[in-house]
Amino acid sequence: MLGSFAKGSNALKIADPAPAIGDPGISYEMEKRGADYYISAVTGFAGDLQRRSEEIGVVIGSGVRGQSYLYWRGDELFELPVSYWSDGGRWINSPGYRNGSPNFDRPASARCLECHVSYIKALSDDPMGNRYDRGSLVPGISCEVCHGPGSRHAALFAKGETKRHLQETLILNPKHFARDRQVDLCALCHNGAAQKENAPAFSFLPGEPLARYLSEDTASADMHPDVHANQVGLLKRSRCYLSSAEMSCSTCHDVHAAERPAAAYSERCLTCHRVESCGMEKTMGPSIRSNCIDCHMPIEQTNAIVSETGDRVIRTRMRTHWIKVYSPAESQ
Repeated sequence: MLGSFAKGSNALKIADPAPAIGDPGISYEMEKRGADYYISAVTGFAGDLQRRSEEIGVVIGSGVRGQSYLYWRGDELFELPVSYWSDGGRWINSPGYRNGSPNFDRPASARCLECHVSYIKALSDDPMGNRYDRGSLVPGISCEVCHGPGSRHAALFAKGETKRHLQETLILNPKHFARDRQVDLCALCHNGAAQKENAPAFSFLPGEPLARYLSEDTASADMHPDVHANQVGLLKRSRCYLSSAEMSCSTCHDVHAAERPAAAYSERCLTCHRVESCGMEKTMGPSIRSNCIDCHMPIEQTNAIVSETGDRVIRTRMRTHWIKVYSPAESQ
């Protein structure tokens, strides 16, 4: 749980009260009560304040960029209006929320949850529904997201089955998938957040074609997809990917290890490319070997994660996976 819940650094002021024009003050307080955490909205005028508090039930996000929070209302799950932003260590309006009256009624859909938790059982067939079995929640991204359900594997070994039965245990190993199926596994969450569902959330099984579950992105080839959640779509536009029958996400990324600094991935570039072939080699000299990434995969601003908080508009920046030669203006 990031962010300070201590008095003096646990408040977010959105607007001061303006009695002359009838606009109430709006602020939030983040509180810890015993072992539990709450977000409270405080609205109104001095001497006549209204307060609404909701307990944080689910935390979304690793904290690299920040965290957002969900709360339970019976068996319904809703997003809370305040998030924590790691850049600057501050509380902000949750992305997509605007300044104004506190909104505690944004439902947490299964499709959104699918990219942030391993599993939760929906209690409705409505893809936009937000009723769930609380006890079924598996937070974070666990082994089963990539390796498939482990229940039969566990049951067989509980019965004393030997290694000759391993092929029957249904533990999937993505390294044995065809390249397209490997990439599909990553694309479930890294190929756009606005695709059409062909099957319920959490029903995708690693190794199956993703198109059976989510419709392909139909954006025209001349469009530049937003950098947020479009890593696979952008990679597939890259000449590196199109020219290789084997390149996949795992060519560079090890999902079982912490992310390395961006420049460290240059070693992967240089397994195919020669430093001497780069047009900047004569200008930069040998130092160009240490960082292909910042030039050929620059950081871009996303329009998908935007927070309007008070008089500030806060946006995040992410590294594009469209590998190509960028002009100086594009790389800013």
